[in-house]
Amino acid sequence: MYFSPRIGREPRQDKPGAQKLATISPTLPPLPLVSVPIKKAFLLGAGLGTRLRPLTDILPKPLIPVFHRPLIEHTLDHCLASGIEEFAINTHHLPGKWEEAFPDGSYRDAPLTFFHEPVLLETGGGLKNIESWIGDEPFLVCNGDILTTLEIDRLIDTHVRSGQTATIGLRSTGDEPHIAIEGERIADIKNMLGIAPGTHQFACVYCAQPELLQHIPPAEKISIIPAFLDLIRNGEMGASFHDEGIWLDLGTRESYLDAHHHGELGELRHPEAHIDPTAMVEASAVGPGASIGADATILTSVLWPDAKIEDGAQLTNCIVYSSTPATGAQHNADL
Repeated sequence: MYFSPRIGREPRQDKPGAQKLATISPTLPPLPLVSVPIKKAFLLGAGLGTRLRPLTDILPKPLIPVFHRPLIEHTLDHCLASGIEEFAINTHHLPGKWEEAFPDGSYRDAPLTFFHEPVLLETGGGLKNIESWIGDEPFLVCNGDILTTLEIDRLIDTHVRSGQTATIGLRSTGDEPHIAIEGERIADIKNMLGIAPGTHQFACVYCAQPELLQHIPPAEKISIIPAFLDLIRNGEMGASFHDEGIWLDLGTRESYLDAHHHGELGELRHPEAHIDPTAMVEASAVGPGASIGADATILTSVLWPDAKIEDGAQLTNCIVYSSTPATGAQHNADL
């Protein structure tokens, strides 16, 4: 693991007593690998996650536990299963927590290279900052705060066959239909080119050739959108359509809670959780080391590792992220 020589590594500034991450289970089955022409992926991990506070006062958003594992581990596994072999991750908020999560700079033997941004560079500047790591190879980019079963290998195949400079994943449903299409090409984004209003939502994952970086100015805080607009003007931006599977943006506490309704993504009750036989627990994730007392009622809630629920407590739509014992009746609370 190394840090970007262009933007220095910031001293660790984690809060005393902050929640530690659960370690990944050593018994996870091996992932199948497929032969694909894209082997590198850049995962966007530098956001502040302000809509998820106070959870993100404890951990960067991509590291919050989802089914008892850091969210980004789900993305890493999904990419590995699609043939990705090496990762770059940009960081900003609580960089020390990334070191705790991946102390040897790897994940399941895949190298992880962290690029710390003392000042957020946004989606374009962050990509430009890792230009030396990308080199002359095509690459995948994925947001670090989504949970998806989207077929990445099919996205990669579509990109390679198209010959485009970039190919973005799209869904025909969603709250932000900002992308206009013409056949299998992108025609406009948010009608910024005045061509057409959007019909599809960006799935926060795309493939690109290194030539994309030529459209991003160096050492600037900038979105990737201006570079995308350049490609659209040149007819160099393709579309790959992905309505299959699960696609969740975990940007709010509501979406975070809702993610745990997808039982196919993981087990709700960790085997190292302690639940009194008289407690009622329904549609709730209970993390390792968490304990639930006698006659407690836990409904549609998420309990982080080592959470403590006192006897008789009643929790609905709650997130228990600290080790302070939860008591009484609580609804829609972060404890």
